Amino acid sequence: MSQGVRSGPLVFTSGQGPLDPATGEMPADLAAQARQVLANVEAVVAAAGGDRRSITRCTCYLADPAHFAEFNRVYREFFADCTPLPARTTVVARLVREGVLVEVDAVAVVG
Repeated sequence: MSQGVRSGPLVFTSGQGPLDPATGEMPADLAAQARQVLANVEAVVAAAGGDRRSITRCTCYLADPAHFAEFNRVYREFFADCTPLPARTTVVARLVREGVLVEVDAVAVVG
C-alpha cells in the first residue's frame, strides 16, 4: 500500500492514522491523535516535495461526532499559516483499528 501517490503536480495521500512512525505508539486522546494524524499527512506530502501549505483538500474521519469541535480547533491550529485553509469534508465513521479516533487523507499540489 502506498502512503501517497503523485500524479503530475498532485499528491494523493492514503488515510493517515495516529500512529507515530518512529515509535509505533498511538496517543489516547483526540487532540494528540489529531496532531499526529496531521503530522503524518504532512510527512507524506513533504516526501513528495511539498509542505502543509501545499495541501488543498482534506477528508477527515471522526469516530465520534462529539469530537468535532476539538478536532476543528486542532485543524485550525495546524493550518494557522495557510490562507485559505484547505477545503475539507468531515465524516463520522467507524474507523477500522481499535482506539483510532481520527483519520485524514489529503490532496496536495506540489511542483
